[in-house]
Amino acid sequence: MRSTPNRRPVTPIADVRNLGILAHVDAGKTTLTERVLFLSGATHKRGEVHDGTTVTDFDPQERDRGITIFAAAVSCAWDGHRINLIDTPGHVDFADEVERSLRVLDGAVVVFDAVAGVEPQSESVWRQADRHGVPRIAFVNKLDRAGADLDAAVHSIRTRLGAVPLAVQLPIGREHAFTGVVDLVRMRALVWDGTAPSAGAAPVEGPVPEGLREEAARRRRALEEAVAELHPAALEQYCAEGALSASALGAALRDLTRGGAAVVVLCGSAYRNRGVEPLLDAVVAYLPSPLDVPPVRGTDGTAGARVQERAADPAAPFAGLVFKVATTGTGRLTYVRVYSGTIGKGDTVLDAGTGRGERVARILEVQADRHFERERAVAGDIVALVGPKAARAGATLCAPGAPLVLEPPAVAAPVVSVAVEARGNGDAERLVPALARLAEEDPSLTVGTDAETGQTVLAGMGELHLEVAVEKIRRAQGLEVAVGRPRVAYRETVLSGVTGLVYRHVKQDGGAGQFAQVVLDVAPLPAASGEAGQGFGAGGGTDLVFRSAVTGGRVPREYVRAVEDGCRDALAEGPLGGHPVTGVLVTLTDGAVHSHDSSEPAFRTAGRLALRQALRAARMQLLEPVAEVEVTVPEEAVGLVLGDLAARRGRVHGSAARAGSTVVSATVPLAELFGYATRLRNRTQGRGTFTSRPAGYAPAPAGDPARARAR
Repeated sequence: MRSTPNRRPVTPIADVRNLGILAHVDAGKTTLTERVLFLSGATHKRGEVHDGTTVTDFDPQERDRGITIFAAAVSCAWDGHRINLIDTPGHVDFADEVERSLRVLDGAVVVFDAVAGVEPQSESVWRQADRHGVPRIAFVNKLDRAGADLDAAVHSIRTRLGAVPLAVQLPIGREHAFTGVVDLVRMRALVWDGTAPSAGAAPVEGPVPEGLREEAARRRRALEEAVAELHPAALEQYCAEGALSASALGAALRDLTRGGAAVVVLCGSAYRNRGVEPLLDAVVAYLPSPLDVPPVRGTDGTAGARVQERAADPAAPFAGLVFKVATTGTGRLTYVRVYSGTIGKGDTVLDAGTGRGERVARILEVQADRHFERERAVAGDIVALVGPKAARAGATLCAPGAPLVLEPPAVAAPVVSVAVEARGNGDAERLVPALARLAEEDPSLTVGTDAETGQTVLAGMGELHLEVAVEKIRRAQGLEVAVGRPRVAYRETVLSGVTGLVYRHVKQDGGAGQFAQVVLDVAPLPAASGEAGQGFGAGGGTDLVFRSAVTGGRVPREYVRAVEDGCRDALAEGPLGGHPVTGVLVTLTDGAVHSHDSSEPAFRTAGRLALRQALRAARMQLLEPVAEVEVTVPEEAVGLVLGDLAARRGRVHGSAARAGSTVVSATVPLAELFGYATRLRNRTQGRGTFTSRPAGYAPAPAGDPARARAR
């Protein structure tokens, strides 16, 4: 970790932009980030992914693999504004990094490939941004590629994402002849000189080229009409004057973007330094500052959990959310988004979730792996703190006298696990803290012990996720780690249940006795009775819906809650193979109590044992995780790929031609995808690629290899 004093002047909160770069893998996020840093003056040399010289992909594994693995924060200045930018991973295995980043961002730039349009992971990150209500603008990248088509990319945004895209630029030239854009808001042309990728001259502004004037006028008219339909003030001017001024159009686009009603679309080629400056202008003009987003909401941490709001005010009590923890060679860094108040070096803050006090030894402005010392951080800042010892990702740090608990980022349930063990006898003791540190830095990794084998099990979001985690231990700790074959997280569900199951729990051991009697009906949830995507979510769908049909007070209300708690306990292990149970409807229809021996613990025990007995009597179904897969292959290899997918129990949905290749879409059991990348390369002479994303759970056919492995 390198840190130096920072003498950057304080930027007003209204001039701060906290944004993320989101995209599918290989859409050009990191290249775009590098160009932003260079053109804004934050760096003096352009980093290249293929050369391993990028600022944000500074981890050795990222440079070796040529992909972004860890979210990296950087900062730059543009047109009097400070832009705090997080370059997020594009691979599905690292979606949790995106989730934690989106939780603390005010806006985002979503990058799309001009040839491929909306790809599976770009759709996933778009949905993540929807859940967090993050305003975004779109950048259609790689317009210099063969087959690039801005209109097709915009159409895919509209149809696949359900968004309202508003293209504010028209490309000048196609594919290799792409040289600039027409700005439809100000009706001007921006042309970049030079053909070399390293060219970095500012765009030359001029009139719209003669050959594009008619097309530009038509598109400007269509843009005005689309904006007028969505924005009342724009509609009023459009009806009165028959057109929108540049200032009115820009103001309407800003309102529509920040309100989430529409998405401004720009275009360019980040690799060739074309279109980046207008994108930065759009970030400043359209995306919100911390003052433009609603005050953050949380609870005061008391038993009543009263809701509180904190505005982005430096004078308010301090409150910040920890969204990332990293261990460097010189210490532990706690990344915090400051939502309100001011924090200074040497201050003591409260971890509101644990009640533990933490001292802030240093405050760092982050520039990927470089850091600059700061005396304080204020509302709207994203900084790293040195000093907190135990704060985890998702923790709220706040002023001790004004407790506030913010909602933490959601953590995805792991779907793949491997057994890990140290090769050397002396390394076993070092492996345990190394794994614990991994899980602390990445909450989507979990570490546990297999009750049957005693093996240490590392679980994560995918094969690559676990491979990266194990390699990190090897490199950082110098440990030789043996890894077992990946296993997937199976689930069990009810196909047909039982009714009127009576269970009586009676225990008498000399002291106060235990008595509880319950009568349960157990059935499958109506929504959880189909294929993947029809009731089974990424975590297995809804685990339990509990209802009480008891009348006459035969089971008191507090005991009903205890029965529900016991039923939830019983879902941890199903009768087929000890896998968690999901998609169950339990109805408590009757019961009985004893005047002296009934208690909440007794009814909780009765609920747990009754549901276990009911599940053993019910007809159960094993569920396996499945993934949506898109395989891009040369046309001559389509037959081989389809045959291989069928052998892996894949269900092909369709295929489409794209730029000389064929894209095959299919749903494939996750257990069958291990090693598929190598097999695909072999079958296509290295020309085939595939992407996948979790698609929930589907029934595992009886007698298939996956079921046998699960049991």
